[in-house]
Amino acid sequence: MARNSTKNPNFNIVIVGQSGRLQYEAILFATSLRDNAPNFSGRFFIAEPQPSSRWEKDPRISNPDVRKLLEELDAEFLPFTNHLFGQSYPEGNKIELLSALPKGEPFIFFDTDTLITGELATVPFDFQRPSASLKVEGTWPKIELYGPNYAQIWKSLYDKFDLEFESTLDLSQPKDFWRRFLYFNAGFFYYRCPHEFGVRYADYAGAIRDDPPEALMCQKMMPWLDQIALPLVIHSLGGGRDALPPGYLDDEVSCHYRSLPLLYARESNRVIEVLEKVSAPNRVKRVLKQYDPFKRMIFQGRGHKTRALFDQSFLPRREQVIRNKIRKNGFWMR
Repeated sequence: MARNSTKNPNFNIVIVGQSGRLQYEAILFATSLRDNAPNFSGRFFIAEPQPSSRWEKDPRISNPDVRKLLEELDAEFLPFTNHLFGQSYPEGNKIELLSALPKGEPFIFFDTDTLITGELATVPFDFQRPSASLKVEGTWPKIELYGPNYAQIWKSLYDKFDLEFESTLDLSQPKDFWRRFLYFNAGFFYYRCPHEFGVRYADYAGAIRDDPPEALMCQKMMPWLDQIALPLVIHSLGGGRDALPPGYLDDEVSCHYRSLPLLYARESNRVIEVLEKVSAPNRVKRVLKQYDPFKRMIFQGRGHKTRALFDQSFLPRREQVIRNKIRKNGFWMR
């Protein structure tokens, strides 16, 4: 695969950082970014939701050792305020933080539970055409026996926002199969301007939550709301599933691992090497060991015991099956 970054403008990266697990995941993201993407020349932001009536407790990063280490890794803390979401739907942070990023500057959002495993400067982003992660299962919608089908549900959403629908279909997929319809994992997405993307994302997500089409009346929208609205936003801005060539994100250059037990169970040897290399320096290890799941999975060998439960060349197709086996053996931690 050719690796050519000559057309790649500078861009910013943003993840969410807050108290609890995410602050330790932010360390792994930051150390892997600095270790494996030395040619990344943009700004690296850690977006922090601020205390407000939307949160029961202060959501900001609570561990001063975490904050100090992230600052040493040249992370810039980006405060933002929740107006639509918060404690009731923390996934909405990825929507609301966009308005706090520098306007008019290309950006990539990554979920915090991501490792950078290669040089981001090689990725041929076209920031005029947004896209998002295709590492996704058919989590939404769930088709009821006598309810609307996939086409009726998705078309009702496009109609709600006066968007053309037919060109979003992947006609190589069966008519009643979920992959025929535009659906992304919100583990990463990008565009030329975070404000333009963020305003539309907030408008669409809020409208779907507050006034869903009739075809969605039997559908659960939480925690899928961000992924329901995302394809509509991307399509409305001229993007799609084919905007980014395969083999880069969710492959050679990044890994959205979701949780450390899943990482050890199903990811490549290369991903595990990256994880254990970037967590090995004493200044990093000292902070990560303060979080018990990371201490046990990375430093006390539970991760490799989890990996031994599976044949990585013949993994179950569904993530839930992997999760269940890990839980059954007492190795699930998050």
